[in-house]
Amino acid sequence: MSGPRALLFDAGNTRLKWGYHDGNAITKSGSITHEKLADGGYAALTTRLPTAVDTTLVANVAGHSFATRLAGVIGLHCASDVHFAHTSREAHGVTNSYRQPRRLGVDRWVAMIGAYQRYRKAVCVVDAGTAVTIDAVDSNGQHLGGQILPGVSLMMSALHEDTSDLPSVKRTPKAAAEALPGFAASTAGAIGNGALAAVCGAVERAMSGLKRASYRPVLVLTGGDASRILAVLDAKAEHRPNLVLEGLAIMAQDLT
Repeated sequence: MSGPRALLFDAGNTRLKWGYHDGNAITKSGSITHEKLADGGYAALTTRLPTAVDTTLVANVAGHSFATRLAGVIGLHCASDVHFAHTSREAHGVTNSYRQPRRLGVDRWVAMIGAYQRYRKAVCVVDAGTAVTIDAVDSNGQHLGGQILPGVSLMMSALHEDTSDLPSVKRTPKAAAEALPGFAASTAGAIGNGALAAVCGAVERAMSGLKRASYRPVLVLTGGDASRILAVLDAKAEHRPNLVLEGLAIMAQDLT
């Protein structure tokens, strides 16, 4: 796939991920949390970015004020136009199922385009971040609908915040310490395992439902928690860490 030299941004709820597409492939990528940006300023980002780009494309779910700030900083750094991806009725072979297309999150839309264009067959796209989204697309590119549920960290923090005795758990403990995989001998471990099991159960149930309906999709995982989920998931899956950036690279061709 050839195209412009593009700087690509996936602005999520927790972190900002970026990639540089040299016209043929994404050759550089990285990420920074919103917390680090707030503490250290945008120099912590711009010092890691190229300046010789033709265009910039952003998939933003981090809010309007963040988008405005990012566009100003990147526009000055690269001296290029900054564009924001939008959800549409149809694009790059994928057809939106929403009655009001713009209500579908742009990150979900871009990820579906990236997955469908890569595999050219039915896909089930799981983006495991602060929230987990599950979207199905058939072999003709028709979006079949989706699911949204709390991510692993969000589930764990909710248990701490909305109960009186359960501890705050930042990361799930290593499974190697468990006599029976999935069952922990500590409260922190039980919380972590439960959150992971909930997400895996949702993904496995979604795949079972699609197969019962005679679909045979490729299961594609992306997002910050994808590797943790893959480690315990009872389903064959493709891991595409840069899936949203891949979708943006495809969409960036429209800017030439």
